[in-house]
Amino acid sequence: MPVVFAKACSFKLYFCTYQTPLSVNWMGVDHMRLRLILFRRGFGWRGVVIGTNLVLQSQREKGVRFYSQMKRVSPMEPLEQSALALKALLDRKQISAVEVMQATLARIDAVNGSVNSVVSLRDHDALIAEAAQADATPRRGPLHGLPMAIKDLADAKGLPTSMGSPIYAGQVATSDALMVARLRAAGAIIIGKTNTPEFGLGSHTFNPVHGVTRNPYDLSRSAGGSSGGAAVALSTRMLALADGSDMMGSLRNPAAWNNIYGLRPSWGLVPSSTTGESFLHQLSTLGPMARSPRDIAALLEVQAGSDPRVPHGRCESGFMPDLDSDLTGKRIGWLGDWGGAYPMEPGILELCQDALNTLSDLGAEVEELAPPFEAAQLWESWTQLRSWALLGDSAGVYDDLETRKALKPAMIWEIEHGLSLSALQVHAASVIRSEWFRKAAALFALYDALILPSTQVWPFPADWVHPQQINGVAMDTYHRWMEVVIPVSLIGLPALNIPVGFSSGGLPMGLQIFGPLGADKALLELGQAWHRATNWPNVRPPDLGFV
Repeated sequence: MPVVFAKACSFKLYFCTYQTPLSVNWMGVDHMRLRLILFRRGFGWRGVVIGTNLVLQSQREKGVRFYSQMKRVSPMEPLEQSALALKALLDRKQISAVEVMQATLARIDAVNGSVNSVVSLRDHDALIAEAAQADATPRRGPLHGLPMAIKDLADAKGLPTSMGSPIYAGQVATSDALMVARLRAAGAIIIGKTNTPEFGLGSHTFNPVHGVTRNPYDLSRSAGGSSGGAAVALSTRMLALADGSDMMGSLRNPAAWNNIYGLRPSWGLVPSSTTGESFLHQLSTLGPMARSPRDIAALLEVQAGSDPRVPHGRCESGFMPDLDSDLTGKRIGWLGDWGGAYPMEPGILELCQDALNTLSDLGAEVEELAPPFEAAQLWESWTQLRSWALLGDSAGVYDDLETRKALKPAMIWEIEHGLSLSALQVHAASVIRSEWFRKAAALFALYDALILPSTQVWPFPADWVHPQQINGVAMDTYHRWMEVVIPVSLIGLPALNIPVGFSSGGLPMGLQIFGPLGADKALLELGQAWHRATNWPNVRPPDLGFV
């Protein structure tokens, strides 16, 4: 029977009729506390709303109408399953790899034209044949028969690695990058690439080779980046798992803007390239993205682990067992806008605060903290070390006057900034980084995790290059609007984006929960407790032609 609620928590609920199980787009202010109350009273939300219009009036924002645009899905529809559930179906032969591949290609055909997430897609017949081969052979690993697309910064044998640049457009990889090789060894079927900004610079996925990737919750908006294509593929159910990478929020920002999870692992946990310089630059890392922390853990099991050819490796494993813990007694520090240093668009901090209230309801002790380090020093250290790293990777294409003409302005800025630095300036930047690492270590002796918003702005118009200002504060570089992610990135800490709901206009947002080096599993446990209580990724984007 339908269930009707007239009033709960701080909401006046004027109309809400639905059938359980349910998953409602609880957009608003105290939505999470309401959902937790209903959950504790036995009302689940793992299904979908059928033909529901929900009108909420909160104490903070009155008379805003939200619409759930979801449909009932069969529990056996493969692309609606989590990666682990899909793996179980494949293991039990309740579904074939061919059926999964057929569903994947049908979804891509139906949806990708609107969002431009998957690029360099392989031939359909070849993929079906590879799936049939997977069905005919013993299971190779935990990803056996699962389709995956690789972020277009990494080499996958036989596929182009354009990096979104016309300089490298059409360049076909002759071998797999280390991470891609691990995915294949685990049985994944590589179907193509996911779109990325040119050279991965800027958290907005557009480039002159493949075009712009659009946010499925509002096609006029950015999907974020640089793992924007991967995030959109997950939120639109084209894929169940995706790889990403994160230097300056490239996993966290698109995860936040697409209502999914993304983990930036402890630096060194997931080894990167086995070629080029591998000792000096410790800002970027590869990592997993998915619609649940459990799926994140499953992919991390494949990606993680040291390689004898890559220094600074970490050997942690065992991310899956006992992930279901509770938050009772967990101490969490809330850093907000870093004492006003990081300007935020209206509504972001309020929505994040609601999420903190839910963490408190789940048993965590949440405490607001003063800024633990000078933001200007962090920015100085970050910009110098980042430009120095990018200079080392791209000096050759800058030195060539012909290829320089094809470089993205952001890359030219980074290279020229790097060229202006002295050795002593680079050393001084690393000293600041070292001081912040020690300060953070002292904080983690008191707190299990720290929290910041994952981004300072809502998804902005897709035809922008980047925001010019935030809440009246001018942005002095192409990447200043992403400054909130650098306390984590600068010192290589693990951080998990958790989805926390939507703006009044239906745009997604997230929080980054971070901890000390090696706390990856602990963060996934926190994330899983959050996911059990909220299940935000089940709030699907508006229908884009899903089949």
